[in-house]
Amino acid sequence: MKHSIRTQFTYIFIGMMAATVAVCWLLNGLFLEKYYRKEKQKNLLEVYHSINNAIEEELWRTEEYSNVTLMNLCTKYSIAGIVIDIRTQEVLAFGADEKQSHRQLWDNLILADRKREDYLVETEFYRMTIAKDKITKTDYMELGGILENGDVFLLRTALESVRESVAIANRFLAYMGIIASVISSIIIGILTKKYTEPIRELTQISKSMAELDFQVKYRGKTKNEIGVLGHNFNHMSEELEKTISKLKTLNMELTKDIENKEKLEEMRTEFLAGISHELKTPIALIQGYAEGLRDNISEDIEERQFYCDVIIDEASKMNGMVKKLIVLNHMEYEKNTFKIERIHLSELLYNYLENCKMLLEQSQIVLEHTVPQNIYVWGDEFKIEEVIDNYFSNAVHHVKQEQQGNKIIRIQLQDLGENIRVTVFNTGDLIPEELKDRVWEKFYKIDKARTREYGGTGIGLSIVKAILDSAGQKYGIENEEEGVTFWFELEKA
Repeated sequence: MKHSIRTQFTYIFIGMMAATVAVCWLLNGLFLEKYYRKEKQKNLLEVYHSINNAIEEELWRTEEYSNVTLMNLCTKYSIAGIVIDIRTQEVLAFGADEKQSHRQLWDNLILADRKREDYLVETEFYRMTIAKDKITKTDYMELGGILENGDVFLLRTALESVRESVAIANRFLAYMGIIASVISSIIIGILTKKYTEPIRELTQISKSMAELDFQVKYRGKTKNEIGVLGHNFNHMSEELEKTISKLKTLNMELTKDIENKEKLEEMRTEFLAGISHELKTPIALIQGYAEGLRDNISEDIEERQFYCDVIIDEASKMNGMVKKLIVLNHMEYEKNTFKIERIHLSELLYNYLENCKMLLEQSQIVLEHTVPQNIYVWGDEFKIEEVIDNYFSNAVHHVKQEQQGNKIIRIQLQDLGENIRVTVFNTGDLIPEELKDRVWEKFYKIDKARTREYGGTGIGLSIVKAILDSAGQKYGIENEEEGVTFWFELEKA
């Protein structure tokens, strides 16, 4: 991603580390020398107070103090010194050559020519200053004065080149900072990848949910906040799918109620007129042949059997028509509840065609189909199967041989992006353009003689129209080069 959290975190950590190194480098340059000198002052005063207390308490004569306590302090802080009494007799000498200590003591106390502003610390007993040794040309921090018993003392410690030490420390800090930044960048990159991968996964899940795809689930196993968020995403996805399914159902019901209220009277009138017309012929045939049997018009057994067969056939056709009318009436007039759910359309078609194999073999029909696997749609499974059954039955009844001598029915699923189109093609006569809209009307038959031959009622396509209109889906007819295609669309899930 262009603005990924991983990249931002890496830049932030590297920036913070670089800033930290830069601040340390600046503080070293500004304050390290002063801090170093302050520490030297504290060291000199610590040794001074130790000697002063030891002489006052007569401990300085003991071997433990002179060889252990004082020696440890001087070694620890690199301090040399001398103490002489008022008779210029040496009381203590430590950390350096005694002659050098004597010489430096007299230089400071007698021959030194220092101004008051040169002193770092000044009290009634001692003074602290920085001096350069005349022989070694080395800078020293010196503390000299009089102890409480009147003895004269001098303590000195060499001042190393602080500025050079600061420069070396800063160079070392810069090198280590660069190395640490590179190593930290690698570690941060690895760690941020571990923690940002679940976030990237959640981003993809949210994108899928925004496109109403609720099949993608969070697979992480962590129990931290990201893991809890991922499991909440899964729960939200399931609830949204259920809610959308319910909303689609309610929307279909609302749309149907509105349309039914506007068209109820018109449809009732049309229904009564159509049923009266369709029942008139079979009733007349049944009545005529029944009267003939009653009046013994023919005594021939075969002819009487023919009369009975006609009556039974017409009654069977009326029964089939009544059943279809009941379905159509239920669709158009009654409060019909659609159970909108996610349907495996590929599996539904495979199962349906498997059940039709024997019928196709008996009718010598060649079935061609292009049905991809794992195609899902939103809809009512029972009613979608009813639409497919009516389309397929219509194709079986009207199929004719093509030029190569085969009767062909072809079923296809076409992916249109948001929708799936189901097409049912059969070789045979084309439908005139001016009659395409009328085939959806109840009881309408283009070829009444042929329809009568196979027992058609003219209601099947009306049932299709009622189902798809109620579902708010598109449907239609297209004339092909050697036959006719009926199609309908469903929303892809």
